[in-house]
Amino acid sequence: MDFPNIAETTRLERLALPAGRVSMVLDTDTYNEIDDQFAMVYALLSPEHADVEAIYAAPFHNARSDGPEDGMEKSYDEILRLLERLNRDHEGFVHKGARSYLPAPDEPAVSPAAEELIARAMQPRDGLLYVLAIGAITNVASAILMEPAIIERIAVVWLASHPLDWPTTREFNLGQDVWGARVVLDCGVPLVLIPCKNVAEHLRTTVPELRDAIQGRNSISDFLFETFCGYHDDHFAWSKVVWDISTVAWLVNPSWVPTALVHSPILTDQVTWSRDINRHFIRIATDCRRDPIFADLFRKLQSIGS
Repeated sequence: MDFPNIAETTRLERLALPAGRVSMVLDTDTYNEIDDQFAMVYALLSPEHADVEAIYAAPFHNARSDGPEDGMEKSYDEILRLLERLNRDHEGFVHKGARSYLPAPDEPAVSPAAEELIARAMQPRDGLLYVLAIGAITNVASAILMEPAIIERIAVVWLASHPLDWPTTREFNLGQDVWGARVVLDCGVPLVLIPCKNVAEHLRTTVPELRDAIQGRNSISDFLFETFCGYHDDHFAWSKVVWDISTVAWLVNPSWVPTALVHSPILTDQVTWSRDINRHFIRIATDCRRDPIFADLFRKLQSIGS
């Protein structure tokens, strides 16, 4: 597969830290866990920083689904439930994604979401379209394979993988679609990668904190609180990582999610990282400042209806 050759100076310009209000779409396996719900609401409650133009349901397969297609359908339904509580219309805004992962390294999993992403990315606009991906990267990789020209018009912010010095990078989002991950890492698209271990992992909260900060404030806050509590039976001395809000936080205030420029790593067959200094640059997050991120999210949830 031949991809457009982006000059490194141009790519670095497109990897500059976001400032002001940007256009974005969200690609989410919303029913997979409980963090996607928080991230989706956080994005929609941050209009001063992010204009959410579309939401795509991503495939997933774990104990909460019978397979990737079922996971995508359940995620689509969960997106609609969240929008209903936010009094947002879903028509023309939410799109179903892939029903499988990439079937081959250079073969896309065609879906309404991938087709919509291509059409949206190719529209004339000032600036980049940010693609926030918080699940398997199938929809985004498929769109790139279907229309490689979009890599000159988008920047991808992906919550996935582990740090480059970690012995393995086999985590849920990346490990579901290794071929899709390689497309995004290899094609040259401007990419901001937010690892899980020791980075997004800092974004932990607890039932007592959520009870004090958001419970009883409004319908969507209660939905998030109840979903969080329902994830685990014993809440004593228990905390839970809300991984996916890291992507939105980077758009809202990049200093809350510090990043460094590195050469795009090579994803091996063993799902480990290999390094090559001749590869193009990406950004990779090195930390998440937990307190200001949750403070911003909680204040925005508290402001609903006030």
